[in-house]
Amino acid sequence: MRILNPDTISIGYLLPTRDAVAQGQHAATPLIALGERAEMLGFDVIWLGDGPLARGRHDALSMIAALAARTERAFLGTGVLIAALRSPLLLAQAAATVDQIAQGRLLLGIGAGFPFPETEREFEAVGVPYADRVGRMTETITAMRALWANPGEPVHYEGRHITLDRVALAPAPHRRGGPPIWLAGAGEAAERRVGDIGEGWLPYPPTAELYAQGWKRVRAAAVQEGRERPPLAGLYATVALDACTETAQQRLRRHIERYYRQPLELISMLQATYAGTPEGLTAWLTPYVQAGARHIVLRISDEDSARGLEIAGEARAALRRELVDAARA
Repeated sequence: MRILNPDTISIGYLLPTRDAVAQGQHAATPLIALGERAEMLGFDVIWLGDGPLARGRHDALSMIAALAARTERAFLGTGVLIAALRSPLLLAQAAATVDQIAQGRLLLGIGAGFPFPETEREFEAVGVPYADRVGRMTETITAMRALWANPGEPVHYEGRHITLDRVALAPAPHRRGGPPIWLAGAGEAAERRVGDIGEGWLPYPPTAELYAQGWKRVRAAAVQEGRERPPLAGLYATVALDACTETAQQRLRRHIERYYRQPLELISMLQATYAGTPEGLTAWLTPYVQAGARHIVLRISDEDSARGLEIAGEARAALRRELVDAARA
């Protein structure tokens, strides 16, 4: 079964499902075509965000199923799914089905939800306690893995938030044991959790120094858990690219402030953001790679999604080559 290679650099692309809806473009077909184009341009993973209420967009797993039927090579990932909003049985079944369609290319990125009032309203809308979201997320992962590990066999699981009483799931995912689970999150507790149970890490710290500190904690937790290898270290980066740096900066500001309804200066203190030339992107990412990042997810800030993808696609090969050299150094 093919995997992302933790010993080299891979580049992912975030499909702009939220941005399309925010601009009043509700059709799914152009987004699917954009995902097909991202594969043609050589991106290793196509990621899709989640948010039924707080960040309204197309359902991530449904879109991945459509992309799985139209692509052949690229991995397809949720970046990230708020698992605690879902029934673990139904989520395990949906993920297994999508993984079958994708023939093992599904990456299940999972998070607990950004601490915004809009996220609290999502939990309230589906009748799930917001305060329990981290524990429920962790138990959901454990329950899904138990169901995937024993397809067709009754599974009993009892946690604080979730109980499965002799529940059998079939069919199995295409990938034995189920899709790899990537975890978002920063801070000591979240990073220990990644090292304990995650197969990938998908953070967005605003500086490479913070990234290095978090990655050190992830690796230490993996060692303490007795794991042979730590999770694959990713980086979720919001970037605006243009030959003119001023134009790129304007694009980043418009995108961030439309998306979060917060000033760019505030969001840039919390997240990895870059605005400038494609050539400058390599220099900006290099310290993250030197700190341990091996998979780079590019979230492109551009009102014209097709244009943004083409600019990133043109830069992808050189970016990957130069970051591989940085990782080796």
